[in-house]
Amino acid sequence: MTVLDPKEVAENLNGWTGGDDFITKIFRFEDFAQAFGFMTRIAIIADKMDHHPEWFNVYNRVDVTLTTHDAGGVTEKDIKLAEAMEKAAT
Repeated sequence: MTVLDPKEVAENLNGWTGGDDFITKIFRFEDFAQAFGFMTRIAIIADKMDHHPEWFNVYNRVDVTLTTHDAGGVTEKDIKLAEAMEKAAT
């Protein structure tokens, strides 16, 4: 897997920020049920990809951090999961 520059990756993803070896975004929803529904939809996608996000949920907010641990940084897997999250959040 090719490790990508997280800041460059984040520039091409709406609302994402790049860190040292990760990309991150805070998703906000109308309520807890919508936030949890988003997480459920993404859990199914992530499991099929065998690529699982680091995330934290409080009420209507889901904080997401993506990195490919076995590659030591951001890879195409993270981009694909971020794009799936964008689609699921709309």
